[in-house]
Amino acid sequence: MPSLFDLTGKVAIVTGSTKGIGLAIATRMAEHGATVVISSRKPDACEAVAAAIREKGHKAVVIPCHIGRKEELQALVDRTVAACGGIDILVENAAVNPYLGPSAAMPDEAFDRVMGSNVRSNVWLANMAIPHMVERGGGAVIIISSIGGLRGSPQLGAYAISKAADMQLARNIAVEWGPKNIRANAIAPGLIRTDFARALWENPALYRKRTRDTPLQRIGEPDEIAGAAVFLASAAGSFTTGQTIVIDGGTTAGSVISHDD
Repeated sequence: MPSLFDLTGKVAIVTGSTKGIGLAIATRMAEHGATVVISSRKPDACEAVAAAIREKGHKAVVIPCHIGRKEELQALVDRTVAACGGIDILVENAAVNPYLGPSAAMPDEAFDRVMGSNVRSNVWLANMAIPHMVERGGGAVIIISSIGGLRGSPQLGAYAISKAADMQLARNIAVEWGPKNIRANAIAPGLIRTDFARALWENPALYRKRTRDTPLQRIGEPDEIAGAAVFLASAAGSFTTGQTIVIDGGTTAGSVISHDD
């Protein structure tokens, strides 16, 4: 009996896949049999990740892309289809957060960049890729959101708004494309040990508060998000669509009283 998590023969585009959560997802999907398209702004970084995946006997293709440029997103899709024959899985992971602080002081340019990269680019890329999934009988869109989209924040206001929008984008795609066997879901991580979130977990006060308030008493690791992505992309998740899976160590379930209190 084939594994419920087997991705053999599938083609997966993973944006922002040279580090952090994107790297973990691409690596694990490749291990489960997918041909993964490694994509970020820096070609050298993409090549290094692809080489590491290939060294383990798995399949990886390099197609650099700046998610803020529509023509580059289209090229990502076109080149993937040309190189791999189609698209089965789209992981929209790349995002930006150029500003940390109260929304009242956030420059308009920073707000526009956050919404453009984290929401509009995801809409563009999904609209470009999904028709190719339909041609192959169906597919899965996975959007990496954040628990910031479920909670107010005094420091991550615009980022949180963009991540709430990403959850709604997954629901919209699920409804619009479900009759064509397209599934769309979001994953909402809590604080994960990545370079992207370094400003949060390297701040001693923020780190202490988060770990003390979280039931599991720690922050997460990128690989702990990758497992959910493999589930959503595989036969194991074939009846899951329009959902947001929260992976946060229990943070949104409620705060705990530390044993040190």
